[in-house]
Amino acid sequence: MTRILADLPEEDIKWLDSLASEQGKSRASILREAVSAYRAEAPLDWLETGFGAWKERDDIGDAVDWQRRERASWTRPWDDDYEEVRAEFPDLFDQEDDRQRQIHLDMLAGRYPEPRKPAS
Repeated sequence: MTRILADLPEEDIKWLDSLASEQGKSRASILREAVSAYRAEAPLDWLETGFGAWKERDDIGDAVDWQRRERASWTRPWDDDYEEVRAEFPDLFDQEDDRQRQIHLDMLAGRYPEPRKPAS
């Protein structure tokens, strides 16, 4: 068994000592029992806890379609999949997005900003 050092407020220590005295146990024994009880009530796994949490939702339509659309809304003009996402969800994008995309592509091609002309 591993020993630990824990800081508790004085008020909690007094309560813990009183409880241990009433039950004829050590402070450590009371703490071990408390941790065991807490673990028994804690969720086993965050995935298990959340799995199916939205299955009763009827306000979002198909959950997979909704999730795909939500993810698509985070697509930015410089993302590699911009064209594919824009084709699938055109209402999520506007002319400014397309303008920013063109600037990004021009930068990659070395055409933006426009090269300065040498002074004559």
